[in-house]
Amino acid sequence: MRSNRERRHFSENRTKRSDQRNDYRGPRVNVGFYISRVVKRSKFVCGSREDAHSQLCPEECPFCMVPCPRRGGGPGFGMLEHPDPGSGAGMAAQDPASDCLCGKQQLPAFTWEVRANDRNYHMQFKKKFAFCLTKKKYAGNAIKTAKYNIFTFLPLNLYEQFHRMANVYFVFVMLLQTIPEISTLPWYTLLFPLSCLLTIRGLRDLIDDIGRHQSDRNINSRPCEILSGKSFHWQKWRDICVGDIVRLRKESFVPADMLLLCSSEPSSLCYVETADIDGETNLKFRQALLVTHQELVSEESMAAFDGRVTCEEPNSRMHSFTGTLEWRGETYSLDSERILLRGCKLRNTDVCYGLVIYAGFDSKIMRNCGNIKRKKTKLDRMMDRLVIIIFVVLLVTSLCLAVASGFWARMFQEKHSYLSAFYKHTTPAQQAFFNFWGFTILLSIIIPMSMYITLEFIYLVNSFFINWDLEMYYAVKDIPAKARSTSLNDQLGQIEYIFSDKTGTLTQNVMSFKKCCINGTIYGAGTGHEDKQPSGSGLTWSHHGEKKLDFCDTTLLEAARRDSDPVLREFLRLLALCHTVMVEEKGDQLVYQAASPDEEALVLAARSLGYIFLARTQDTITISELGMKRTYKVLAMLDFNSDRKRMSVLVRDPQGTIRLYTKGADTVILERLQKRGPNETFTEMALDRFAEETLRTLCLASKEVSEAEYSAWSRRHHKASVLLQDRARELDKLYEEMEQNLQLLGATAIEDKLQDGVPETIQLLKLGNIKVWVLTGDKQETAMNIGYACKLLTDDMEILEEEEISEILKAHWVSNNNLSRSSEALCSSRLSQQHPEVLCHKKRALIISGDFLDKILHTGEVLKEKKGRLWQRLACCRATGSQEPGSLVEKAFVDLATSCQAVICCRVTPKQKALIVQLVKKHKAAITLAIGDGANDVNMIKTADIGVGISGLEGMQAVQCSDYALAQFSYLQRLLLVHGRWAYLRICKFLRYFFYKTFAGLMAQVWFAFHSGFTAQPLYEGWFLALYNIFYTAYPVLSMGLLEQDVSAKKSLEFPELYVIGQQDELFNYRVFSITLLQGVSTSLASFYIALWAFEDRVGSKVVGDYESFAITVATSALLSVLMEVILDTKFWTVLSFLMVTASLLLFCFFSFLTQSIDAFRIAPTIFRFPDASLNALTDPYVLLVVLLSLVVNTIPSLTVRLYCTIMGKTTIQQKICLKTRREPEPSVELCAHVLRGSFHRRSRYAFSHQEGYAGLITRGDSLRARATHRAPQTLLCPEMTPALSSLPSPSA
Repeated sequence: MRSNRERRHFSENRTKRSDQRNDYRGPRVNVGFYISRVVKRSKFVCGSREDAHSQLCPEECPFCMVPCPRRGGGPGFGMLEHPDPGSGAGMAAQDPASDCLCGKQQLPAFTWEVRANDRNYHMQFKKKFAFCLTKKKYAGNAIKTAKYNIFTFLPLNLYEQFHRMANVYFVFVMLLQTIPEISTLPWYTLLFPLSCLLTIRGLRDLIDDIGRHQSDRNINSRPCEILSGKSFHWQKWRDICVGDIVRLRKESFVPADMLLLCSSEPSSLCYVETADIDGETNLKFRQALLVTHQELVSEESMAAFDGRVTCEEPNSRMHSFTGTLEWRGETYSLDSERILLRGCKLRNTDVCYGLVIYAGFDSKIMRNCGNIKRKKTKLDRMMDRLVIIIFVVLLVTSLCLAVASGFWARMFQEKHSYLSAFYKHTTPAQQAFFNFWGFTILLSIIIPMSMYITLEFIYLVNSFFINWDLEMYYAVKDIPAKARSTSLNDQLGQIEYIFSDKTGTLTQNVMSFKKCCINGTIYGAGTGHEDKQPSGSGLTWSHHGEKKLDFCDTTLLEAARRDSDPVLREFLRLLALCHTVMVEEKGDQLVYQAASPDEEALVLAARSLGYIFLARTQDTITISELGMKRTYKVLAMLDFNSDRKRMSVLVRDPQGTIRLYTKGADTVILERLQKRGPNETFTEMALDRFAEETLRTLCLASKEVSEAEYSAWSRRHHKASVLLQDRARELDKLYEEMEQNLQLLGATAIEDKLQDGVPETIQLLKLGNIKVWVLTGDKQETAMNIGYACKLLTDDMEILEEEEISEILKAHWVSNNNLSRSSEALCSSRLSQQHPEVLCHKKRALIISGDFLDKILHTGEVLKEKKGRLWQRLACCRATGSQEPGSLVEKAFVDLATSCQAVICCRVTPKQKALIVQLVKKHKAAITLAIGDGANDVNMIKTADIGVGISGLEGMQAVQCSDYALAQFSYLQRLLLVHGRWAYLRICKFLRYFFYKTFAGLMAQVWFAFHSGFTAQPLYEGWFLALYNIFYTAYPVLSMGLLEQDVSAKKSLEFPELYVIGQQDELFNYRVFSITLLQGVSTSLASFYIALWAFEDRVGSKVVGDYESFAITVATSALLSVLMEVILDTKFWTVLSFLMVTASLLLFCFFSFLTQSIDAFRIAPTIFRFPDASLNALTDPYVLLVVLLSLVVNTIPSLTVRLYCTIMGKTTIQQKICLKTRREPEPSVELCAHVLRGSFHRRSRYAFSHQEGYAGLITRGDSLRARATHRAPQTLLCPEMTPALSSLPSPSA
């Protein structure tokens, strides 16, 4: 039951809405009729004209060469353009299933039907998803991003872990140990370390997944109001179903993709912030249908609402939606302007109501999130292959030794027939068979399990080093760096491509008014006016509590206060009048609510100079000019769009004079000036100067309009505004006619604030041969501005845009040759593989849009009309099932992009971001890193080899799916150039020396077989074999894996060229492994045969020529040789490193004498088989000399190689850097000063980023409230909340 307050509220709302119907100026059109016509027309286009087409391309789709109905005929690329908002044309164009509109998939299947307030209808539909299993067609709103549950964790995690070949190998060896005839150790001695290894990795995965479960639980448990029966009840997000009506309040998140039904704002506008999706704080407006706005005015009407929405199936296209609403016998067109997406935040709107269209995983943002991928490093994959290679070599070696043992047994039996009684139950073949498995088990420790356990420990500690790094701690927000994954550290040292989001990652999305040029004078920072003190009394207009601005020029303040310059007066008046900003009063404060931060910065600058925007109505603007209030009548607002690149306002001042104020890009304003004089020339020079400083510029101009001219223009404007066809084109013509013969007032320069250290970081990464690509959903001009500001783009670069790219790819298509080898088109494809100092003769940058990417790569998005047959052929070939041409063009595009020094992709969807990353991984086999801060970056972060999330203000979706979390983009330089390079160096050295010590110590088993009748008898004591990799040699190699550094962190940042080592896999590859294998084999050979030579006729004063003493001598020689090699190659010595080496020697002595004592032998003679062997052997000086000789022989080759490299000048990259440091003591990393940009067309970087359509909202009065409602106790559809005084979005609101 509703309260009396609610009844009064709804009664007032009904009265108010009925009054608003009369104010609605837009035409009411039955768009369903136009939709049906467009659909029919598209069917005709897709199914005819085969004869005309066959002359051009007999094998191609008959749709391709049909004259485009929207262009009026003529051969061309016949796919439909994007439809106008609100029209139904998009229904024929947006096909989620196919790239070419032909065959059975000519039109998208609009089979997604949603009925309001009817859960039972949706529950009855099922769909098949696996074999004969089915699930609900309409998903619930609960999401699940975790990989495991209580039942699936154990089997799934074990399944994933046994994808590692080493684990399969260990299980195989353990099974062999269960056979008593061939077992050398009890099987449970292998089960324990294997269980430890699997448990460590399983716990790590479990901890990560528990975090995902907690995140899912928090999101699914968010409260919301759902219409149940005839009233709204508080429930959880997970309780929402398709078809439910949900009430949202200010500052709440949208729980599902919903159709906006109505809101508390005039004309049911709704303002949403998409920062949690794309990181942008610019607010977007959505507007409900007029019919739902007028009719759904109470909870009873909401409960009785039985509309039916028919739309496209759930898809990943964030910025498009096509459907219809059928209600009360009428059909209404729906587009993306009516949809609230999951993850948006309701701002500046007290309350709104929505009908759930897509829920849970069917929502667009979840469709773009992608699946969780198990990431493996490059070294991991190589280790899997090495395990297979080593295992095969082990089997071949065992087989050879086993065959030799069979022949040896046969020869032995023939020569010693008197011992036949010992062999009567066996044959040489049987002995060979059992010896094969005995040798397999004996040599199986060549791949030690302890290496993998130690490796996990090294990864973990290196992750802690990242977490503990104070240089990556952001004290302002108390955010440390966080290594969320502990198994990818070494890959941080091998990154070749970085894919970065723009907003919130590179920029702060904060605009600051920096400079301006007025009447031939430049004001602002760096002009010499900042330190002057203003004369006279203080300014009297600063009582409105304006924001603190970065702009401060006392000369301009004095000039504004004197009010003697008419150009300056008009300039400031334009800033206060020509905008779409709304204002509200909070006490004695004015709070501006702007559609974009650019507009807010300009209005705030005008306010700080005495021209204060106070209020606006549907047809007036009130400002305060130096303390004097003036009201201007708004005659027309000429709205901004991306083609016009300008906006204007036509006003009548209090004296009755009509003036036009225009602001826009310099390229469009300068060509519309009445004359070119000295001031105009100087302003152009100022624009060049602003552009050099990477500031966003606008030109400001005005003109006086006569009454006669305005009257004639106004009549034509009114006629054009009510046209049903070509309205936008006719209005553009009238706007163009009015915006001529302008008088230039000046130019403004706004800084789009970058995060701290972004230019320096990108410069360092470039020097480290890392290419940075910017993938953004923003428009091209804004992205280019940021590209120049952060030094990603430079003035000496040739910018390749879509037209040039098309020509290059067409030439490639014709020649059908490798694009990268075309010297006319591109630099050599080998550029990316060369050292960073080897640069292409001409630097290039690539700038493309998401639509263009669709055309050349066919990502499943809507294809636009494009001239040229290249796209036609590709679309047709793709439709007919030929994958080769598409793959060919993919590779050509990737070759072109990777040969450029910078790539910027604008207006790309989250799915396209992931596609670009995948293409580079596929065609270049490069290690990639993706960094972003919003939910739209999640798919890209998951796809890249390394995902980095920015822990900013705008949600945590990117961080939750990332491998590493940072607070600032600038910390990336330390993460990669210091921690990443060190981790790669440490892991590679660890692997190299672990293999070396294993081969050096244990390959002697093979040489011993040649002298023991190939009987698979162990050379060493069993305890030595068990403790060799755990205590005797593990600690020095472990210290190398934890603490090794070739240069300090400071030098790593000063000389980023060192990073190339990891990109080229120099420290551990098949060549390095082969050298390590040969070195280990040579060490084992020398240790074994020097001892064998010395023991042939017994040596020393004692009787030490026995088998035990020989084994101790070989073991000691091998152990000391391994430790000496580690000592020689350790670059960074610490106390811990010294203790590790010392501990290894002490542990060897301690365990040797402990396991070889007489008392132990008496207790268990079968376990402790070497009584006093070490005491007898190592106390003999002759044995010690043999050990010393082996150590010298094993060390000489390593010293010789180092000496040879030094003499012959074969220096490593590290040594080259050290030499460079001595010759050039100054740091080599400096940001070069900007060269003057001479080309005029590169200068334009206009600061205009807000959404088209705000001017129309203002002139229609849709976004304005009457003054009386400002103090009303209740507001539309929101009985419990105080109304906002204005409704245009504000980033600060």
